[in-house]
Amino acid sequence: MPARLVASEVRTCLGDGAETFAALLAGRNGLGPLRHGDPAALNVAHGYHIDDGGARAWAASRWLADCARRAVAASGIDPAARRMVALVGTGLRELAAVEALAIGGPRFPLHRLHFGDVLQEAVPGLRTVLTLSNACSAGGHVLALAEDHLMLGEADAVLVCGTDATTESMLAMIGRVVDQPTDAVRPFDADRQGVLLGDGAAAAVLVPDDDARPAVARIAATGLSCDAHHETAPSVTGIGRAMRDALTRAGRVAGEVDLVVAHGTGTALNDPAECAALRQVLVAAGGDPVVTAVKGAVGHTSGAAAMVNLDVAARCLTSGQVPPVVGLRRPLPDGSGLRFATGPTALTPRLVQSEAFGFGGVNAVTLVESA
Repeated sequence: MPARLVASEVRTCLGDGAETFAALLAGRNGLGPLRHGDPAALNVAHGYHIDDGGARAWAASRWLADCARRAVAASGIDPAARRMVALVGTGLRELAAVEALAIGGPRFPLHRLHFGDVLQEAVPGLRTVLTLSNACSAGGHVLALAEDHLMLGEADAVLVCGTDATTESMLAMIGRVVDQPTDAVRPFDADRQGVLLGDGAAAAVLVPDDDARPAVARIAATGLSCDAHHETAPSVTGIGRAMRDALTRAGRVAGEVDLVVAHGTGTALNDPAECAALRQVLVAAGGDPVVTAVKGAVGHTSGAAAMVNLDVAARCLTSGQVPPVVGLRRPLPDGSGLRFATGPTALTPRLVQSEAFGFGGVNAVTLVESA
């Protein structure tokens, strides 16, 4: 079921949503030296950090609460007067707090890992808070669940969120799959070296399609797939299935998509697979979309990534500007036939395809259009 996006707020290493989008258009990135952990031990020397002066433990909750408060305020909806539920997508929950506990840090109630308390405090009146942990596509899956809630009449409005903070165990994982530390994320570049993590949070408010309040964008549909192809390697077929599912649910055809906000992790496996799926589903059907990606500027924000992409998609729709793929210098051969944004591009999209793909083959694709 379509839904209206009436507010969207993000927090990245580049600032809030407006600041992040302005930096993207200017081709800037938030890359900096690694601030958490031992670079030599982790084989990771850089990251895309939010530096708010607070402790790493519970950072994801702080950023989530900030985005949620701002999004609900911008929506003009009183959760105490309307049935508003909150859905949170995350890859790591509050893993930094668990890591601290493992080395003698303070104990805490396990339910704090699920963000219910922090959201109920930040947004009084919420009916319930549900947390989904679907790896790097978690934000896309909560979008789909939000659409279901509205379609079934289980809520009058849904606060859809994503959040994750960089943790040492995740840094150790990405450091194990490269010989030398990655210097920067370079989506779809022939010389890409791998992914780096970024801190991030996002929150958006969705209402039913027949709600008359002003909206920043319209969610046409979200498509999902779960192919279980491999623990980490993406499946072209599985990614393509999510794209086709979104088009089918929205009642659209591939040629209508004129902008893609890609997953684009800058890894050896994701980028060729994503390019192949885009060629098979969109280009082969006559489409010629502009393709952009944001992880070269903000890093991989894990569970927040789909929601950050959604915010960028909405800002492209309202501004008529598409940011370049920051870090892209020489497109990979698999990207032949795709129209990557290599600089700020003037475009008024009709339909934007926003993508997020996760470990284990959990994939989410959202189609967004002007309200």
